[in-house]
Amino acid sequence: MTKFDHKINLPTLFEENNLSILPISRGDYIISSFSAYHPFEELSEEIEKVSIPAYVQSLMPQFLVSESIALNCANACGILNDFLEDEALVPTVNGRMSSGELYFNIDSAVGKQHIFVNNSQIEIDAAYEGVHYLSLFEAKRDLADDFLIRQLYYPFRVWSRRVTKTVKPIFLIFSNGSFHLYQYRFEDPNDYSSLKLIKQKNYTIATEINVADIANLLTVIPIVKESAISFPQADRFSRVVNLMELLKEKELTKQEITSKYSFDERQTNYYTDAGRYLEFIEKEHREGSIVFHLTMQGLHVMELGYRERQIALATQILKHKVFNETLRLHLQYGEMPERKKIVQIMKEANLYNVGSESTYDRRASTVIGWVNWILGIIDS
Repeated sequence: MTKFDHKINLPTLFEENNLSILPISRGDYIISSFSAYHPFEELSEEIEKVSIPAYVQSLMPQFLVSESIALNCANACGILNDFLEDEALVPTVNGRMSSGELYFNIDSAVGKQHIFVNNSQIEIDAAYEGVHYLSLFEAKRDLADDFLIRQLYYPFRVWSRRVTKTVKPIFLIFSNGSFHLYQYRFEDPNDYSSLKLIKQKNYTIATEINVADIANLLTVIPIVKESAISFPQADRFSRVVNLMELLKEKELTKQEITSKYSFDERQTNYYTDAGRYLEFIEKEHREGSIVFHLTMQGLHVMELGYRERQIALATQILKHKVFNETLRLHLQYGEMPERKKIVQIMKEANLYNVGSESTYDRRASTVIGWVNWILGIIDS
């Protein structure tokens, strides 16, 4: 009933009346017009390259299929030491536990509300304690736009009264060898709504791909005829890959994808169609539901080693003239072509279901986003 990790997951009745729900005991909940969610801040443009220790074979990116394994990888790569700015880190508590008694304030449509929680269940994905801090982690595999503050706040309150050190609430998101970390602070420990971002950093596992590798793809990849699937409107290619990661674990209905990503149905269509455009994702109608799963090609790509996977993903993109020509110009002149030039390339490519100038302009954002993704897999 209360598994609403993102605001868009809330029932229509809640959305129409600006309502949210929070647990206040093992079986009781409070429903009101309070602000329970927080949007993720814009990612920093800086990305730090890291490496998995040469002797570690079991933490390759293609094996990071759970939050706990991803946290182990982040630790092995030195990400946690760097981000937490602490010494002698030791993994400590994790799992489910009781909240005990909590009193706090929360913003609502009618002003501050006072909430009392008694023995609600909380869950901690991981905790790392160092000389100076106790850092509590909430980790996710899906690249959503917001999160439920309770996932950070309840554990923060519980452990703030159990240790004398400063408790740091940390959100970690991982996908396709990339880690996005957010450190927050509650300016007023007794106020659920006082969440403030302290810092945000991005890390990615080195691919050992160089410019020559990508330039070579442009010379050997044959250009394919555009299919009868709409040209993508999905600016973040990282989300397409993340969707493929989730579909590798199991097929998902349209509604399940919408829920996981804090998408609306239109966005779900955009990103699943992008996967279909690249022949990585297949769509089926079953018993009144729309179901998505990986094609054989998509499954093959997701089972490749990390470097080979990135190359295979880039290859499939560059089979399409628009992306191929745009990247070629970028490598030739050292900067992204102007949007009007990209639109010109698009108009010459016989794209399916792209007609108006405004549509060309919107789709050009996808071209820029996907080409930047390819450039981002290059180790400088």
